[in-house]
Amino acid sequence: MSSLPLSGFRVLDFTWVIAGPYCCQLLATMGAEVIKIESQRHIDLYRRLNTWAEGVPGPNRSGRYNSLNYSKRACTLNVSHPKGLTLAKELVKKSDVVVESMSYGVMDRMGLGYQALRELKPDIIMLSLSLMGQTGPDKELMGFGPVMLAATGLSRLTSYPGGRPYKVGGTWPDYTSSIGAAFAILAALHHRCQTGQGQYIDFALNDLTLSLLPEVITDYTMNGRIRQPEGNRDEIMAPHNVYRCLGEDKWVAIAVEGEGQWRAFCQVLGHPEWQEDQRFNDPFRRWQNQGELDPLIEAWTRERTPYQVTEALQGVGVAAAPSFDIADLVNDPHLQERGVFQEIDHPEVGKRQYIGIPWKLDGVDPRFDPAPLLGEGNQYVFGDLLGLSPEEVRRLEEEKAIY
Repeated sequence: MSSLPLSGFRVLDFTWVIAGPYCCQLLATMGAEVIKIESQRHIDLYRRLNTWAEGVPGPNRSGRYNSLNYSKRACTLNVSHPKGLTLAKELVKKSDVVVESMSYGVMDRMGLGYQALRELKPDIIMLSLSLMGQTGPDKELMGFGPVMLAATGLSRLTSYPGGRPYKVGGTWPDYTSSIGAAFAILAALHHRCQTGQGQYIDFALNDLTLSLLPEVITDYTMNGRIRQPEGNRDEIMAPHNVYRCLGEDKWVAIAVEGEGQWRAFCQVLGHPEWQEDQRFNDPFRRWQNQGELDPLIEAWTRERTPYQVTEALQGVGVAAAPSFDIADLVNDPHLQERGVFQEIDHPEVGKRQYIGIPWKLDGVDPRFDPAPLLGEGNQYVFGDLLGLSPEEVRRLEEEKAIY
């Protein structure tokens, strides 16, 4: 295997739950040595949440935690203890990047804020990952799930006309922010390689999510329009919806753009007469009459599987795809061939499939090692890296500085 792009860089991971851990995991798969700082006083929330392997709970058995922390090392370090804080500072001196996702002000109060870290290592790079950022009147706002989606404005767009705001399935602002944060760290490392200077990165999930909604933002700033929820429909294209198919809870998404696709669509469905129907014979009329058109389309899709519909429409250049459930995704031949899922052999839960990383570098094999057991890396971190003797480590464990 060729040397990984981030080999030689060390990252201290003071994060938990999703966004911070996933950011650091991306760096780890590319070769950075990521050391996750944990404590038994308050272990990562995702170590404490289902999904546990075989339904058996345990801090090393959570699929959520293991899927977001593979390829890392981990140590148990109680930074609220003075000696634990001293050890954390010694680790900073030997690191290139510190990533944290604590509540606003926590790192400063612990003595691990950016100004304190700069005194220990002038060229350190630190990234703070938070919901609303480190400045502004809402900087102390906390949030999970619906709170975060509401704060970003996203839930106002994911509904049906006249309906209440809907939560989006999953917590994708966390994951997209993780990728953005990893990019920001790479930019700061490049800057340091050129100038020798470290950097502080203030990264807000809210800001990143807004950057993914440029159409609705500019529609308001340029035209004064506030985009209203549209369900599965589009502001221009029609038909544009999700249609029920043959089988229990099976659906297919279809989007028809332009007259050429509309003609091909009508031919495939066996209704060339729709091209002359005054309700559907131009794009605007189709858009106006979607309420009449969609049931006609669904009468055809209901007699076919999502795959049959997709094959027929894609064959004539019309966009269509099955609405996958999770089992469909994990077993999809295309995703399997591309290596989207990686099988990792974990010492406690065995071989499991996890999501890999969303890019491929020619000639580079990313690192996919199992997520660390709680405290698994203590000997390496405190003994090999910081040079403490076994007796010193045992004494610090008894004092619960290493804990």
